Amino acid sequence: MSSAVVNPPAVADATPDTSALTLSYAQAAALALSEAMQADRHVVALGEDLGRGGVFGQYRGADGRALVERFGPERIIDTPISESTIMGAGVGLALAGMRPVVELRVADFALCAIDELVNQAAKNRFMFGGQGRVPLVARLPIGIWTASAAQHSQSFEAWFAHVPGLTVVAPATPADSYGLLHAALASGDPVVFMEHKELWSMQGPVTPGVHQPLGKARQLRSGNDITLVSWSRQVHAVTEAADALAAQGVGADVIDLRSIWPWDRAAVLESAGRTGRLLVVHESIQAAGFGGEIAATVAEHTAARVARLGAPRIPVGYAPTLESVARIGAAQVVAAALKLLQR
Repeated sequence: MSSAVVNPPAVADATPDTSALTLSYAQAAALALSEAMQADRHVVALGEDLGRGGVFGQYRGADGRALVERFGPERIIDTPISESTIMGAGVGLALAGMRPVVELRVADFALCAIDELVNQAAKNRFMFGGQGRVPLVARLPIGIWTASAAQHSQSFEAWFAHVPGLTVVAPATPADSYGLLHAALASGDPVVFMEHKELWSMQGPVTPGVHQPLGKARQLRSGNDITLVSWSRQVHAVTEAADALAAQGVGADVIDLRSIWPWDRAAVLESAGRTGRLLVVHESIQAAGFGGEIAATVAEHTAARVARLGAPRIPVGYAPTLESVARIGAAQVVAAALKLLQR
């Protein structure tokens, strides 16, 4: 992976584009994939249920048609229920010159393909002196999925960020679902593309042709009192919390990291150094979560006071009362921010 994208500046919200389409998070990803497949015959997708448009409709265009109707079963490939086989086939396709998108249904099931992803895809380029490349995108839906319990509600971004050779992306909006998937497909290296299960139906503006580079954060709110950093679905809880804090006279910088690795160190360090407070918020379990890496980096390079807010170290329960214990909402973010401001 190129080191040039490790520390780029944050990207502010763009001026609304009148040419933008209103698409769901799922439709935005389908648009990006269909554009890439149209432009490059080497791009293929393989996984379970792709022929019917994917479990979440992420292989179905805005017109409702499954992408297989446009590109055929040779490029939108339905596979047996065997994650290790799916990922192994994807690695082989990539090494043979294709650009596969590997669909693993939910991130929880990706653990069945961990060897192929972590020991084969991530390391091939380095073990063989660059003779082989694995331009593969692994789509791993993450996060709590209402009433889906412990084996369908996990977030493993910290696991994959730990692995040299993998890029890890977690879009929070339809525009980023579109733009970052394009960037992932063009990167030339294996990318773990983590889409949140409860964002699939979220609607938002998407401008065709506007792509986001990997490794650049996005600033959603500006303030001088505290820096709030998050990604994926939790960005929306943090933004709501920032608005509530503003009503109390507290100005918060809100940064959507977008890429977990490489992450936008420069943007976070600049903001935290200026505000003097950093709160990292993520849906995944707080213990050993990626928020710890961000907090430690800020503590090493600035005088800012840091704190983390993540889920308790428990399996996500099926019952609503149990599931709610694992969720982090805006009220908890506000409370954690106010507590940090008092330190």
